[in-house]
Amino acid sequence: MTKGYDAVPGGERYLLLRYLEAVVAARRAPVHTAVAFNAVYFGYDLGGDGYGGSPLCLDDFPVITLGGRTPALPVGAMVCVATGSDPLYAEIVHREGAHPEVGPVGDVPAWVSGAPAGAAGPGRPATGAALRRRELLVPDLHAFGPALSLSPAQLHRLRTRRRWINADGHVVVDVSYPSPETARCDDLTAYADHLLTTAREQLLSPFVPLSLAELVGGTSYDELRAGLIGLLDTVRGVLGSSASLRTWGHYAVTRASLAECWGDTGPLGGDDLRSLAATVEHAAIPARRRHGLTAPVTVYTAVGPRLRQFPGATELLRGVGYAAAVCRANLTLADVVRRDSDQGLFENGSRITLDDTFESGGVWRSHHPGSAEAPRDPLTPAGRGWASTLPAPREPEAGADSEAEIDPVDLPLADDAFLGIGELLRNDAKEIVWRSPLRLAHLIDGWLPLHLYVAHELRRSYGPRLDLHLELDHVCQTLAEREAAQDITAELGGESGRLTGIHWPLDFFPGLMLELRWLCGETVIRVATAPLTDPVHVDDRVIRHCYDFRVLTREDAPGSDRHGDSAVGLGPRQLVMRTVRRCGLLTLDGHALLDRSVLPSAVYGRRPARPQAAALESAVAELLAERLLEPALGSRDAWGQPHYPVRDGQPTIPLIGYRPVRRRVIRPWGGTEPDGSGLLTPQFVAGHLRRLRPGCSPSEAQRAAFREHCCRLGKADGWELPHGYTFVTEHTRGR
Repeated sequence: MTKGYDAVPGGERYLLLRYLEAVVAARRAPVHTAVAFNAVYFGYDLGGDGYGGSPLCLDDFPVITLGGRTPALPVGAMVCVATGSDPLYAEIVHREGAHPEVGPVGDVPAWVSGAPAGAAGPGRPATGAALRRRELLVPDLHAFGPALSLSPAQLHRLRTRRRWINADGHVVVDVSYPSPETARCDDLTAYADHLLTTAREQLLSPFVPLSLAELVGGTSYDELRAGLIGLLDTVRGVLGSSASLRTWGHYAVTRASLAECWGDTGPLGGDDLRSLAATVEHAAIPARRRHGLTAPVTVYTAVGPRLRQFPGATELLRGVGYAAAVCRANLTLADVVRRDSDQGLFENGSRITLDDTFESGGVWRSHHPGSAEAPRDPLTPAGRGWASTLPAPREPEAGADSEAEIDPVDLPLADDAFLGIGELLRNDAKEIVWRSPLRLAHLIDGWLPLHLYVAHELRRSYGPRLDLHLELDHVCQTLAEREAAQDITAELGGESGRLTGIHWPLDFFPGLMLELRWLCGETVIRVATAPLTDPVHVDDRVIRHCYDFRVLTREDAPGSDRHGDSAVGLGPRQLVMRTVRRCGLLTLDGHALLDRSVLPSAVYGRRPARPQAAALESAVAELLAERLLEPALGSRDAWGQPHYPVRDGQPTIPLIGYRPVRRRVIRPWGGTEPDGSGLLTPQFVAGHLRRLRPGCSPSEAQRAAFREHCCRLGKADGWELPHGYTFVTEHTRGR
């Protein structure tokens, strides 16, 4: 599951789905993907105790105070709400903007809808290093079960005083962001960063069934982050695949609860939600005038404040009920737009679109006349309110370069002639043995170069062309008969020679190291791969055989596979990643670094149109925020060539770098041989806790082993075994 949803077998998806559907049905609030991850990873009890019996250390939770300033706290964060007496332990289940300019009936100034964090006014983005935004956090104060929850009377007293939580049981805080990129992070990226920093000890607790460090086989930031992103993607995919759930963004609710709400005639029931949809639909229709034409009208409506205007809604919007009501309202509006409009354009001439999913429960844009606007997906938030306050782009001056978009180009590899040239291992009277990595061109066209010595001997004995036999041994893998033994051709003209007509197995990839052997006097070439001691997961590829780091970086980039090698059709993120990997300075370990200033011209061959350059810059910011790329400093010499690391006496320049993330693959117990024989192979079993029988206690050796295990997970002084448990050390189970 650390590899993402697509890598999980159907049977395991089904088991996870059954549990998550039960979690969504049991909780009163919509279940966000991050909250669903918490339930699986930390153990949410469906019997009513919630996280009360989980291994979470409550003292490690960040403390939040009503009206105070706090670092970013994403949905899913476990927090302690400060009070004058007993602390409130809670899980953040909903988060939204709480801009002071939003009116009490849901009227939103245009510039607020889609505005970046810290914006000071129409067209005035934030300045300075630290950005602040007022946010409303909805904590689930009962997530840790009855033993760690306050009584209804105590909660009522706290809500009445409004010192620690507001009257609705929510917390409004000023959130500080270190950079605009951090403020723009999506929910799952923000939660992953939170778990890897603020909640790192919580994430790596040895008391969970299986720590993330054990799952990915290491404790480095890159290994943990890649595995965590994969787990979150798995949970997201499973929630989205359920036939009994509906999702709004990352929030999931049961279809049964929606049907019950729409059939309810009370406050915030079906009648009120239909009234809300009608209000948004008609919000921009101007009053009829007897003479003349009316001017275009645009109205922005925030869902959260608007719900509070319905009679009898106050009590229903307290606690997690607010999150449930907002989710149901947005799903209702989305269904009305899908059902009754043509891409948001209604019969009355209004165009209704979602403009901002974060601010005040979601902001919907109503515009009349809507037919004057170009159609687009009405449910993809565009932030047109904020965009409408930005200065219009200047027209290009006479003689300026055309702003017509151009296609990306495929620049040749600067180090192609020196990349993966291989090495001679043996040359005597009996045989010639050499090693060489497989290249992308070899995979595409089905050929392989011969070593000069072999080509010379074959040419001298047989002439410029020869039919040969290829024997291919893919160690630890069973090949099809047509792949294991092949009739090929040796073309020996010129200085070098090559083998043609090769059918490479489907799991061969650029950089795979091949060992080739030719016995003198024979017409057989033997090719074999070599297994790694432990398989590794590099980006999206699981590698079980020796490979060349540099070739893999250069030639396994986006747009490159055995069917072709082209940048045409790639999106901005893929173009950035492809260009950095193919054109950046290459280190021996496969680390590629590119001068950031030359990225647009490297992608397109010349300076692209402004929208294309802006899209690339936005993609770079996203990739850096997700740590798929990393910033670095280099230098530029007098001839304009970049260098890394910085050389003395040369001006420094910013670089963007790709470093392949290599994670050890831990095979689960119960696997089979790769050839499908069904025999159990030696399998790694991670260290874990095991409950003892009553009256038993762990040995001193197991107590010490547990402390050592904790140290490997990042806790310098270790932990002590919890009462009633012993520790089973990691081991390998054989056949």
